Amino acid sequence: MLPNLVILCSVLSLLCLLTLHFVSPEFKPSWRMISEYALGKYKWLITAFFYLWGIASIILSTLLWSEVSSTWGKIGVILVLISGIGAFMGGLFDLKHKNHGLSFMLGTPTLPIGALIICYHLISMDKWQNYETPILYSTHSLWISFILMALSMVVLMSGYKKTGLPMGPGVEPPKALPKGVIGVNGYFNRLLVLCYILWLIVMANVII
Repeated sequence: MLPNLVILCSVLSLLCLLTLHFVSPEFKPSWRMISEYALGKYKWLITAFFYLWGIASIILSTLLWSEVSSTWGKIGVILVLISGIGAFMGGLFDLKHKNHGLSFMLGTPTLPIGALIICYHLISMDKWQNYETPILYSTHSLWISFILMALSMVVLMSGYKKTGLPMGPGVEPPKALPKGVIGVNGYFNRLLVLCYILWLIVMANVII
């Protein structure tokens, strides 16, 4: 039942995000980050997205705890739990809140690390070896998508700096992308979220 709940929450989370692209088209997906939907008319949808994502991650961490058998495996599961807490906090603290950055730091870099530790621990066990391919592909997609998003943010921020736009906590993003600024970070932000949530679905499906 719990693995099915992970899948349900994950799918509903992605549906919330997909819906936002239709009801809030003013947030251009090429360069507007997902968290920015909280600045629009449908804040409840982005809040639900984060809550469902966080709940799915937290439940999966409890399931994986009984599957791992090493100290490093337990550490990996704890990192997945922290990631889920960070995602849940993303719903509690929107873009304007001082703790939104903390939510990101807890929720985003922890999952690739935790998942890699768990992945190589589990596929070394006989009962998991039949699922090695989907586990490996979904796990490695996490750190790849994270690096791609980080690089795209560096490009965006350097472009902002050249235009003299203010940057930093509490500063709302511009309504339009300034001329000469390369903005593809929104695409990579969405790719990251898709990879992160699909990993939850893959792991829950393997447990089933």
